[in-house]
Amino acid sequence: MITSPLLAYVAILFLCVLKASSLDTFIAAVYEHAVILPDAPLTPVSHEEALMLMNRNLDLLEGAVTSAAKQGAHIIVTPEDGVYGFFFSRESIYSYLEDIPDPHVNWIPCTNPSRFGHTPVQKRLSCLARDNSIYIVANIGDKKPCNASDPDCPHDGRYQYNTDVVFDSEGRLVARYHKQNLFLGEDQFDAPKEPEIVTFDTTFGRFGIFTCFDILFHDPAVTLVKDFQVDTILFPTAWMNVLPHLTAIEFHSAWAMGMRVNFLAANIHFPLRKMTGSGIYAPDSPRAFHYDMKTKEGKLLLSQLDSHPHRPAVNWTSYASGLPAPLVGNQEFKSIVFFDEFTFLELKGVAGNYTVCQKDLCCQLSYRMLEKREDEVYALGAFDGLHTVEGSYYLQICTLLKCKTMDLHSCGDSVETASTRFEMFSLSGTFGTQYVFPEVLLSDIQLAPGEFQVRLFFA
Repeated sequence: MITSPLLAYVAILFLCVLKASSLDTFIAAVYEHAVILPDAPLTPVSHEEALMLMNRNLDLLEGAVTSAAKQGAHIIVTPEDGVYGFFFSRESIYSYLEDIPDPHVNWIPCTNPSRFGHTPVQKRLSCLARDNSIYIVANIGDKKPCNASDPDCPHDGRYQYNTDVVFDSEGRLVARYHKQNLFLGEDQFDAPKEPEIVTFDTTFGRFGIFTCFDILFHDPAVTLVKDFQVDTILFPTAWMNVLPHLTAIEFHSAWAMGMRVNFLAANIHFPLRKMTGSGIYAPDSPRAFHYDMKTKEGKLLLSQLDSHPHRPAVNWTSYASGLPAPLVGNQEFKSIVFFDEFTFLELKGVAGNYTVCQKDLCCQLSYRMLEKREDEVYALGAFDGLHTVEGSYYLQICTLLKCKTMDLHSCGDSVETASTRFEMFSLSGTFGTQYVFPEVLLSDIQLAPGEFQVRLFFA
């Protein structure tokens, strides 16, 4: 019989071991990958030819993983489509797909590669994670057979999914996520019947995962944070930048701040399609980011993050109701921002307070410039409506932006440089949701880490 003092000792020892194995911080890595594309992506190829191309991309990913591990990274995220590229048809991508099992099967492909058929890509990723003692997040394709008993079964008798996989530091498959919200042109893939909520726990926090276009929808993105209390989001993406509000580093860092989580975004590097912009974002500020439209090379980023970074939520409506009374008499005008008609007010003076409204949304701005330049026009804008181009989703936006020219109808056109310096500005709105994403984008597509604050106001 074990005496009670020994039981107490064992209990204390057990608690100490648990505490020692839990990390307060961790080192994250993301890799912006210059993907190698097939010469003719619409032409079906053999499995052997497909594997040759995938191994060329995996060679580059292996270099990034090895480098990250040597620098102490605990986890690395690689991009959507990073193993085989894009522009496929449903038929031509088939040779690139593997059967990816449910992680509950407790499988290490590196040590048992044939358990679920021919899985060379999963084996290589598993061995890469195992050999470098690092978590690896990758995006590959999954295939699942179906038959006539399933009324939704595609005509070719299989489901094909855009799939994120996560292998732990022992090479074990610990997460599989099928992309829910497919972007235009992803006809080679099927969407799952219901959004998948995928999380996994580590000694450095709880992680959730979703892919690219998913970020603009409630499920699974918001649900992961709101209902499953994840600490860090893993985000493989093939993101095409759209100014002024949907540039990758701008919006992804804002999502981290708005949702109060860490956010690891790995983008494809393909400037010809405006694909660049990766980052490691904490709730309070970007920790590392990369935007490069000039070179052809990939980029590895690393940074330390808190394992459990939660902060109080922001009540934006309470803040908006407490701002100074606006100036009146300025004439509103309409202009188009990414196919949406905004209501704008031009900023006339070197300083001021303005309010502009559209439907139920009112946006309030207080600002002071160092000087009012005669060659630049700035405007305060509001949009409250359904966006219907390249997807359908409801938006409420308050924006302070530089117009492309002195013509007010250019307000909303893409602008990459600016010379006006603001001594201060404060922007808020009467939003109908608690999910608000504060963006600040500087001249030359740069972020402003540590240069602005999101204030906390409670009803």
